[in-house]
Amino acid sequence: MNQNLYDINRFTVQTSEFGNYSPSTASFSSNGSTVSQQDSHSHVPDAYHSPDYTYTSHVTRAGVTDYADDFEYKLRELETVMMGTEHDYMESFDGSSSWGVGNQRTLTDIISRKDVKELLIACAKSVAENDTITADWLMSELRPMVSVSGEPIHRLGAYMLEGLVARLSSSGSSIYKALRCKEPTGDELFSYMRVLYEVCPYFKFGYLSANGAIAEAMKNENKIHIIDFQIAQGGQWVTLIQALASRPGGPPSVRITGIDDSTNAYARGGEVNIVGQRLTSLARSCNVPFEFHGVTVPASEIEIKHLAVRPGEPLVVNFAFMLHHMPDESVNPQNPRDRLLRMVKSLSPKVVTLVEQESNVNTAPFFNRFQETLNYYTAIFESIDETLPRNHQQRINVEQHCLARDIVNIIACEGVERVERHELLGKWRSRFTMAGFTPYPLSSSVNSTIKSLLQSYSEKYRLEERDGALFLGWMNRDLVASCAWR
Repeated sequence: MNQNLYDINRFTVQTSEFGNYSPSTASFSSNGSTVSQQDSHSHVPDAYHSPDYTYTSHVTRAGVTDYADDFEYKLRELETVMMGTEHDYMESFDGSSSWGVGNQRTLTDIISRKDVKELLIACAKSVAENDTITADWLMSELRPMVSVSGEPIHRLGAYMLEGLVARLSSSGSSIYKALRCKEPTGDELFSYMRVLYEVCPYFKFGYLSANGAIAEAMKNENKIHIIDFQIAQGGQWVTLIQALASRPGGPPSVRITGIDDSTNAYARGGEVNIVGQRLTSLARSCNVPFEFHGVTVPASEIEIKHLAVRPGEPLVVNFAFMLHHMPDESVNPQNPRDRLLRMVKSLSPKVVTLVEQESNVNTAPFFNRFQETLNYYTAIFESIDETLPRNHQQRINVEQHCLARDIVNIIACEGVERVERHELLGKWRSRFTMAGFTPYPLSSSVNSTIKSLLQSYSEKYRLEERDGALFLGWMNRDLVASCAWR
């Protein structure tokens, strides 16, 4: 591989108008109560409409059912091995299935110590057991302890508590109506997204690692067609276009098919062609031949005809922080998540990149899911503390508008209303393998660039390569996984 392609000055993410992240949004007041939230359907795929693809042997109803049944069994078996059962979680907490007098004393002790984390877990356990009396008591004790401007656990606790309140008081779409939501303006949301993109390396890490795999797979091609299933602001492609411009022998021609996302369209203040105009201008300044094709069809409804695939054109497919929003077999028997993977495989791409949060909340029962969310976002909130002071208004805005709604959705919602459905890499690996993909090796040159990037943030971040994938972690917690397939 030509080292010039990965020159660190070119491949390090630039601070620009292309800050690229696709969060959900919510707003909370200074005491942790909800005052604003985006409509629950702003980026919900239509889980009950899946295109009738004809490129696969699983198109018959019986074939789909057999595939889904076998696949669901394998995934649940894998999940049990990795995470244990809900009974295991409940037992590991206090060894009993109900509080009783002795446990009342335990709760009183936890309250007296103002142990927010243990109180949150106890409250979630009560909610899981439909013990509303205990849950209400614990919520009343938690409210004065949590704050959006305190320590990481206190800030996170405000949003976790809001999720518990929403779950206990309502269900499905009525949760969002009960919270009396009002979303921020598009310009405000875009500014919050940019701040999060700059202060946390998670998204830069994902985009850099994916771009490295793409550049490696396409190093001998004079044409590249990239299908990005969540184009967002288009920021991922800035550094790739810049790197390709310096390729010995001249740059390839690049064509990007960008699939839109309603949340990002709102933040952009317009349709996906805005991204196309920005990237076209950038490519022109770099002397890279470029075309852009915008698609405004929801990812769950995408068909091959939307993708403008040309025969003989080397193809790249990019799934960056996107697939977890696709409903799977646990939500819809049509299984849009795996249908999409099989459709992509039928296109014979040279490389497919996957970047996802390393968290197991898709099919996990509520109590397991609550603990997983608590542990995952504790690391996220602690890492934000390293970059922005606790009393910094930008930090409060980022957490309220870019993280809180995801947390509430994971905790409070079930079925089609829960759109945040992250899975561990082991489960993604099973999905990709069953769809016919094989692993594609990542680039060691890009790995060294990412390590340099992390050094500018905090020594508590770590980068590990395991089983053909890259993991970005905060201390002892994996946060984001990146890998490639073909």
